[in-house]
Amino acid sequence: MSDLGKRYEFAEGNTVGIDLGTSCSALAHLDEDGVPVIVESAAGNLVTPSIVVLGNEGRVLVGPPSDRLLKEDPDRVVIAIKREMGNPNFVIEFENRRLTPELISSLILTKVRQDAEAQIGPVANAVITVPYYFNNPCREATQNAGQIAGLNVVDIINEPTAATLAYVWERGELGRTDLPDAEKTILVYDLGGGTFDVTIVKHTPTRFDVIATDGDTRLGGLDWTRRIADHFSEQFQERFGLDPREDAAALLALMHVCEDVKRELSISLVADVKFEHRGQSLSVKMTRYEFEGMTADLLQRTRDTTEFVMDNAAVPVGQLDEIVLVGGSTCMPAVEKMLEELAERKPSHILNPQLAVAQGAAIHAAILEVKQTGGKGRVAEAILRRLQAVTASDVNSHSLGVEITDPHDPKIKRNHIMIPRNSKLPHGIKQRFVTTLDNPNSIHIRLLEGESSEVDACTFIGDLRLTNLPDNLTKGSPIEVTYSYTERGHIEVNVRELAGKSEGSVEIAWNGGMDLAAKESFRALASAYRVE
Repeated sequence: MSDLGKRYEFAEGNTVGIDLGTSCSALAHLDEDGVPVIVESAAGNLVTPSIVVLGNEGRVLVGPPSDRLLKEDPDRVVIAIKREMGNPNFVIEFENRRLTPELISSLILTKVRQDAEAQIGPVANAVITVPYYFNNPCREATQNAGQIAGLNVVDIINEPTAATLAYVWERGELGRTDLPDAEKTILVYDLGGGTFDVTIVKHTPTRFDVIATDGDTRLGGLDWTRRIADHFSEQFQERFGLDPREDAAALLALMHVCEDVKRELSISLVADVKFEHRGQSLSVKMTRYEFEGMTADLLQRTRDTTEFVMDNAAVPVGQLDEIVLVGGSTCMPAVEKMLEELAERKPSHILNPQLAVAQGAAIHAAILEVKQTGGKGRVAEAILRRLQAVTASDVNSHSLGVEITDPHDPKIKRNHIMIPRNSKLPHGIKQRFVTTLDNPNSIHIRLLEGESSEVDACTFIGDLRLTNLPDNLTKGSPIEVTYSYTERGHIEVNVRELAGKSEGSVEIAWNGGMDLAAKESFRALASAYRVE
């Protein structure tokens, strides 16, 4: 989160926060008393499963109950689409249409918006959450999804930051200028259904500063569930010579059973795994001890990341004031035990880990709206004053660099990092490079995001080409590159060729990465579906 200024004008209608999750999604808004309230789904639930069932003739079922889901053709069921956000190579072919992750996610957003509008009236503006470790293409894809769903996306906020807002609000401290300005350091451990982040934040009642973050966008509760499914399938195969994982419908049903087993093992020491496949039935008991053993490596990955972030932030164990749990997967007892051993303190249970992110997004949305519009008539005057007092600073979750020629081997390209990850925003740097050819026609600058020196291991995020170069420009001529990452989430790069004073610049903003025609095309396609 940052004090962003005007990114989008606020449209007439309700402003909400949306947690677009891998397993479940939730929507919240601030009521007139300044309380971030989760708006129930049409089914009366606080969360909506992030599952899309593609039906015939444009019919779409979002978040169906489990008994209904298991009756559907598994080839039409889309699960965990969040893990594919920003992946240009992922597409689902259905009824002669190419469905991208943005489009499928927009159907989930349409569902939560429709359900909310039935209770609070028209929803116009939204802050949508993402894992802190989402890179630029993933964030753009998320914004695209919101716009395709007809939402005015006023910001994209990191999930741990949203949870921190909810945490301080729950403690009754948010925006309280009458309280001591004492700074506290908290660790937000966010283990959701499909993604993982750990973030260290220093805060007062009115100021939030992200210090360091790291994570894994392909690690979450689904992986724990899959371990149970794999373990059971191996036993089933050994007993009957059949592997349920080889049948799409059977795997969908088995994952549902194993998800229930995982939840049961969070409250009980033993659970039964029962499953029938092709006329054969098997029932086995699984203990919490066995489950924790077969998933120990997954938990260790989160511990390694947590230790890395603490080291990177230079925050010793004894300086942590609180550990905040976010994400439904933190309900597993092994998570709390690991964190208590690591940080020498019990994690806080002040928040509902499944709802905190949506609540924090609603708070952030209200802060932006109040600062931009005054928010008159929305919430009580005392709440307005508190929201207006809140400011924050952020860090970048991925390093930013440029592609250069390896000085030891001109055939090899390298990523040269200019802005390291966890740099406090805004951040800018100026460096000089040299040309590698005599008399070039142009100079091509490729911008990369990632930690590796290997270009192929990084994400390409944009480029610019410098032309109008002076004649007979010699090899080794100086090139000056200025790279900046603004607090508004924009990447700006300026390049100057110093001999002839040629200059060029590019700005990479979260504008969705699509031109207007493409967005309108996707909106038309999305509107052709009837979301139920």
